[in-house]
Amino acid sequence: MERVQRGEFFLIAGPCVIESEEICLRTAEKVAELAAKHGIPYIFKSSYKKANRTSLNSPTGPGLDEGLKILQAVKEKTGLPVLTDIHETSEIKAVAEVADVLQIPAFLCRQTDLIVAAGQTGRWVNIKKGQFLAPDDMTKVAAKAQSDKVMLTERGSSFGYHNLVVDFRSLLIMRRTGFKIVYDVTHSLQLPSGAGETSTGQPEFVIPMARAGVAVGIDGLFIETHPNPKEALSDAGAMLPLDRMPHLLDEINRIRQSGPNV
Repeated sequence: MERVQRGEFFLIAGPCVIESEEICLRTAEKVAELAAKHGIPYIFKSSYKKANRTSLNSPTGPGLDEGLKILQAVKEKTGLPVLTDIHETSEIKAVAEVADVLQIPAFLCRQTDLIVAAGQTGRWVNIKKGQFLAPDDMTKVAAKAQSDKVMLTERGSSFGYHNLVVDFRSLLIMRRTGFKIVYDVTHSLQLPSGAGETSTGQPEFVIPMARAGVAVGIDGLFIETHPNPKEALSDAGAMLPLDRMPHLLDEINRIRQSGPNV
């Protein structure tokens, strides 16, 4: 995380939810190899629990104890920092012992106690901007963490039913806070509840949208990726296939090297 603190462009990537140690390691090792090739610091991401589900029948992950064991194994075997979601203050102590970045889900970004407690751990806190908030609202949200180790993540705004849209001005507006600004590409292309009992998405737009975010100016890029998204337990319709990550990183590196952004 020292390189992130110094201001280097970074990547957050991994499967939406923890499915197995094997899938997490396979993804982490491949993305780490690609990120190292491009000189990009990499943070592995996966959730031990997805509390925000369309249906009661939707898989939610292995839970706190098993999920943290797998994240710890990823850290030990790869040396990578890891990021995962938190949902309640009661989870924070255990999660902070493993995770380098505590993520506040978008629907919980107004939960004051959660953000305050996350900031008190001394870990990095990644706060996702709610689909219902304006970007300048995030100044007050970030202040709740009472920490300089804060990332603010754009993941789209509700645009009618089952659809999201990204106003790229929001990245620049949130930059005024002085915190690290991240663009969550895959979730911004999610179609919430678009498949009836589950959400779906438009992964064909991931690479062009990532290029746009990098060109506008961000500190980090957030991508959910999976070796076989069609078989994924969560966000199967939105994640980028792992074998497309080389092309993605080639493209964003080309944009980054083409000259100063806004």
